[in-house]
Amino acid sequence: MAKRTMAIHLNLEDTYVEEIKKAAPDWEIHTGKELSDDILKQAEILVNWRKDKESTYLESNQLKWVQSWSAGVDSLNLDKIVEKNIQLTSANGVHSYPISETIFAYILGFTRLIHTYVRQQQEKVWHHAKLRGEIHNKTMAVLGTGKIGQETAKIAKAFGMKVLGVRHSGKAAENVDEMYQPHQLDKVLPQSDYVVVTLPLTEDTHRLIGAEQFKQMKNDAFFVNIGRGSIVDEKALIEALENNEIAGAGLDVFEKEPLEASNPLWEMENVILTPHTAGATEFYNQRVIEDIFIPNLKNYLDGKAPSINLYQHERGY
Repeated sequence: MAKRTMAIHLNLEDTYVEEIKKAAPDWEIHTGKELSDDILKQAEILVNWRKDKESTYLESNQLKWVQSWSAGVDSLNLDKIVEKNIQLTSANGVHSYPISETIFAYILGFTRLIHTYVRQQQEKVWHHAKLRGEIHNKTMAVLGTGKIGQETAKIAKAFGMKVLGVRHSGKAAENVDEMYQPHQLDKVLPQSDYVVVTLPLTEDTHRLIGAEQFKQMKNDAFFVNIGRGSIVDEKALIEALENNEIAGAGLDVFEKEPLEASNPLWEMENVILTPHTAGATEFYNQRVIEDIFIPNLKNYLDGKAPSINLYQHERGY
C-alpha cells in the first residue's frame, strides 16, 4: 500500500521535521522550497501555500488539508479551496506577541516623540520638541479582538488604559472595558486616543475605515493598522494626515505592497511605517509547528477535522 504524502513547501529546520515525522511515522514527507510539481500533486497534506504554485496545488485531487504559513488567508483562492472541499487552517495566533509589541512601539514612539528624536539625532539637533504626551490613563480602541487584539488589550491595561473593543459578535472579552460592533464605530472613534486595527480582510471589513471615520476621530488621536491595507481607504488616510484630522499613523500594511516610492506616506513626519514585518519573530516556525500544525495533525490522523484556526468560509477567515 502506497504511503500517504505530505508536502512541506518551505525549508524547515530538521528539529521540526523530526517532530512531524514522529507524529506521522507512516507518511512520506517531503520538505523544501523547490519541491517538484509531481510531489505537490501527490500531497494529501500541504504545509505553506505558495501563490506561484497555486494552480499546481489546485490541479491535484489528492489534497485534503492545507496549513497556511500566514495568519491571513485572503490572498488564497478560497472559493476553489472550498469547492474542492479542502480543509484550510491558518497561522492565526502566532503573531500575538510580536505584533502587539510592534503596536506599542508605534504608540510609545509617537507619544514620547521617539520618531522625532531619531530624525533630530541624524541632524545633530538638540531640541525638546515640545514633548508632553503620556499613554497612561488614555483610551485605546481595538478593532478586532482576536488573539492579537486581546494581547494588545492586556498590555494596554498594564498602562492603565481604558480599552474599547470592536468585534462582529459584540461578545465581551477579557481586558476590554466596553465591547461594540462594527456599525457602532461612530460611538467608539470619538472617545479614542489610539485606534488600532487588527482585523482580517473580509468583504465586511474592506474599506471599513475611510474619510467619515477619520473625521470622527480626535485631532490628537493616533491610528495604527497592522491588519490589512485594504481595510483602510489609503487616500482618505493620507488626506486625514495632511489636514491634521488625526495626529499620526503607524502602518505595517498598505493597499499596494511593496509601497510605491511615490506614495506620500514615505515622507510624512507624523507616520511610522514598517514593511509588513510586524509579525516577524524568532519563534515563528516553532509556534506554527508546535502550537497549531502538530495538534491539528494528530486530530487529522484520528479522522477528525483540524480544530485550531480552521477556515470558515461564511466568516471569510
